[in-house]
Amino acid sequence: MENNRTNIYNKAQRPLGGRGGLILITGGQRSGKSTKAEELALSLSPNPVYMATAHIWDDEFRERVARHQARRGPNWTNIEEELYLSQHDVSGKVVLIDCCTLWATNFFFRDSKGDELPDVDKTLAELKAEFDRFTSQDATFIFVTNEIGLGGVSANAVQRRFTDLMGWFNQYIAQKADEVIMMVSGLPFILKAPNK
Repeated sequence: MENNRTNIYNKAQRPLGGRGGLILITGGQRSGKSTKAEELALSLSPNPVYMATAHIWDDEFRERVARHQARRGPNWTNIEEELYLSQHDVSGKVVLIDCCTLWATNFFFRDSKGDELPDVDKTLAELKAEFDRFTSQDATFIFVTNEIGLGGVSANAVQRRFTDLMGWFNQYIAQKADEVIMMVSGLPFILKAPNK
């Protein structure tokens, strides 16, 4: 019996030209999400776009980003955008967005002041609106995100709010997605398959 994990990577199943679909890859840290997303993007295009949403917090993170860029090689077009992905025209491209968690973090803490807790509802509305603007383009989108709510409930109020935000935002993307893949220990599990 053929393993359904391999079907999702069959290039022939994906239409290119016009809107090629929206794919969400989720999982825990170091589950293999980014590697699988890059493999998938390269199977769909020889020159995909890598949209990095990370804010560079320190030198260690800067070195990590540089290692990732070197690993990807010259056939990728790298775009760094912390907030407004929709200002970049990716029409007709395969674009990998890595990752939704860092993207959401940038919105979540953007307007925080002192001890005031970030506003989950406002942030979620902003993220959904920007996601919709961005994905209205005719492109193939591969979003990478984290399942951060699989552990216990945090004692920290800000962490609890962010976990809520990411859970609701991930659900929103998954509902819009044509395909959803969950990575566990480097293995892909298909949660939502494309309509045939």
